[in-house]
Amino acid sequence: MLIIALRGLRARWTAFTGTFLALSLGVALLTVMGLALASSSDAPDRKPERFAAAPVVVRGQDTLRVPTPIGDRTQKLAHPRPVPATTLSALRALGRVVQDRTFAVRAPGAPRDLVGHPWSTAAFAPYDLTAGRAPRAADEVVATGDWTSVGQRLRTPEGPVRVVGTVTALGFENALFYTDARAARLSPRIRQVVVEAAPVAVRRAAPGLDVLTGDARRLADAGPDRDREAVTALNALFGTAGGVAGFVSVFVVASTFAFAVAQRRREFGLLRTAGATPGQIRRTVVAEALLVGVLASAAGCALGAYAAPHLASRVVADGLAPAWFTIGDHVWPYHLAFWTGLLVALCGVLAASWRAGRTAPTEALREAAADTGTMTRGRLFAGTALLLTAAVTLILALLTDPGDLLHRKTYISRPMLLITATALLSPLLIRPSIRLLTWLPATRLPGATALLVRENTTTSLRRTASLTAPVLITVALTGSLLGATATLNESRTKELRARTTADFVVTPTGTAAGTGADSGAVSATGTGLPPETVRRLRAVPGAEVSVTSASEMYVLEDDVALIRSEARAATPEDLAATTHLPLVSGRVTDLDDDSIIVNEEWARHTVGDHVTVHLGDGTRRTLRIAAVMPTGTGDNGVYITPANAPRAPVDRVDVKIARGADATKVEADLRQAVGREQAGQGPIAQAQVLTRAAWLRTVSPRPDDTTRLGFLLVLGLALLYTGISLANTLLMSTADRTRDLRSLRLAGATRGQLLRLLTAESLTIVTLGTLLGLLVTTLNLLPLTTALTLLSAPPALQLPWLPLTTTALACALLAITASLIPTPRTHKKDPARSTDRTGSHQLPQVSPGSCCGGPEGI
Repeated sequence: MLIIALRGLRARWTAFTGTFLALSLGVALLTVMGLALASSSDAPDRKPERFAAAPVVVRGQDTLRVPTPIGDRTQKLAHPRPVPATTLSALRALGRVVQDRTFAVRAPGAPRDLVGHPWSTAAFAPYDLTAGRAPRAADEVVATGDWTSVGQRLRTPEGPVRVVGTVTALGFENALFYTDARAARLSPRIRQVVVEAAPVAVRRAAPGLDVLTGDARRLADAGPDRDREAVTALNALFGTAGGVAGFVSVFVVASTFAFAVAQRRREFGLLRTAGATPGQIRRTVVAEALLVGVLASAAGCALGAYAAPHLASRVVADGLAPAWFTIGDHVWPYHLAFWTGLLVALCGVLAASWRAGRTAPTEALREAAADTGTMTRGRLFAGTALLLTAAVTLILALLTDPGDLLHRKTYISRPMLLITATALLSPLLIRPSIRLLTWLPATRLPGATALLVRENTTTSLRRTASLTAPVLITVALTGSLLGATATLNESRTKELRARTTADFVVTPTGTAAGTGADSGAVSATGTGLPPETVRRLRAVPGAEVSVTSASEMYVLEDDVALIRSEARAATPEDLAATTHLPLVSGRVTDLDDDSIIVNEEWARHTVGDHVTVHLGDGTRRTLRIAAVMPTGTGDNGVYITPANAPRAPVDRVDVKIARGADATKVEADLRQAVGREQAGQGPIAQAQVLTRAAWLRTVSPRPDDTTRLGFLLVLGLALLYTGISLANTLLMSTADRTRDLRSLRLAGATRGQLLRLLTAESLTIVTLGTLLGLLVTTLNLLPLTTALTLLSAPPALQLPWLPLTTTALACALLAITASLIPTPRTHKKDPARSTDRTGSHQLPQVSPGSCCGGPEGI
């Protein structure tokens, strides 16, 4: 059997080239994914950066710990508590104490992530002066890096400053160092201090606070867990791409082997006539798959080993991975990829080998070109089972937890069921669909072309199904993934648009914070609006102002899960005047310092009930539910009063023009209120005033870089597999169609007519695959809109027409190219010299135009 398999591979090498390429690419991606996962599964802790030379760092409480029957549950606090004044006094008695402060700095021409620190903390990085001197006056600063120089003046909302010194950039931040006194005025809160004393004594003097020494000092840096978050996103990216690659490669391998077995039924019939048993036939097919699987898996592992370092460099350069991320020396990813590829090959050929073993000896005498038995009972059963599974699980999800359909992992994985079911059941749809396509007046072709296209595609069902499946998969994946993202984003945008009734929105300069309850907490650097700016905005005549702050709320559900909810703090009267909250029950004006507005996602969401929560700084409180909002797209957080958001900076001011007020004058007064005159330099804005439309454009949801890269990788692989599958199937079928094409030439068809016929067939098949893909896309997106409706969110079905059109055109171009490239070999000899099947005589030449060559021909 092995010798026969080897000779079969040599004789039909074109039949296995596409399978080899597809499987190799799938194994390569699995190798890359495995190497990336292995290299990032245990992200190393960052070394201390800002406090690498500090002896001891004392931090205020920044973690909420809630005891439960199964252990403590923790969440990072939105507003960490400052170091108490009594603790500061006790620490000063032990040794020198340096107060650390971090605040955002905005200046024209400066980096967007610029922050400010006291100069006394520069020594703990340590930063070394490279030019100039230390700051001595309130308007003097020292800058990191080479983006500025000594003597340059910077305009900031807090007043102009002059760079009097520069320090070596250490790569982890862009900073300005002020005098300690000026930094204290700009940022009064003390979140952490450096103490030059023995750690044991510091721990006794600071009970309940975090005392950091050694490598633990990294926790005092900004974003100490950002590496793990970036790596987690990368793992999800590669995991999704690997799953889709495996899904598509199984289809390519299975369809290729199924088509190859169908083409070889006469060959298998001859073997059966010669005495081969069904088991021997099956073992031959399996041996061929085994050889292809071993070679392709080995090649894929080699390709993955070569590509993984290049991909790692690319994601680091694009900022999607930390700078330290490299591919390590791991062995298990190669084993995983190799044996998975081999398993895919064997699984893909399983059904084909069973069909090959059932080939009867009489198949050697078959002359009919029409396919029979295309829809086997196993294929029908599998397709129906998957279709029912998709329908049942979808109905259960809509009835029990419609919000689960909005999660990324769900709308990426769920379409696979329907795509697989449609591809398996496609032979049932091909004949009626092709007849409809060729019957429509808009698609009718002159002469006999439409007839030949219809008959060729409907009689060769296996070839048509093998060509339709990859187009269906590519179009359906494109529409389902991009359509789900676009639908959710459009629904969230509609929610924002319906909720925001203000005419203007004021946010800190350079930010777009404040999208409602979904905006999240302000970062530790603090980008809130200054109190004097808020006072000036409130004083603008003709303006109804609502001042809101971003915070978080924590609730323990079922005594085991500590759930974090994003919150916004606002005065209820002002909130009702500038915001239209969608309420299921209750009223916005019932909100007070002892109550909360929740959404239906909370375990308890009945007006009048009391819930025990922890505020953004960890304070435990029991609040009454004043009103309830629908779940929506999941962005409806909670609303509280400013009294329940201690230390939350103001990050958004909604302004509604009072009745009868001059809108132009109010806008001019608002812009003047957020500016600050600087001597000899004019005003510099401390905030930005945006119209409602401009603000909505700024905060409308968009896919992040990682999501965009993941979708491009997944869809690019699907399109690549489509090209391989189309080219491979067309090349495999060319030899079988040589007699047909030569017969058409003998009947009078010209070479141009043959090319038009093949082009028409390719376009018909791609059109069929595209329409089936659109059908699957619609069926996948409709449940999403149904879930949005059940969650009281505005449904907004969005089909990504541009990507779908581009994908369909790419598939059409690939199909036409693959069908026309081998065509010249089918008629490079004079058709009149073609022999019959036995080669005993030459057929007479037919003059062009006598049958299919004239205006009435093809």
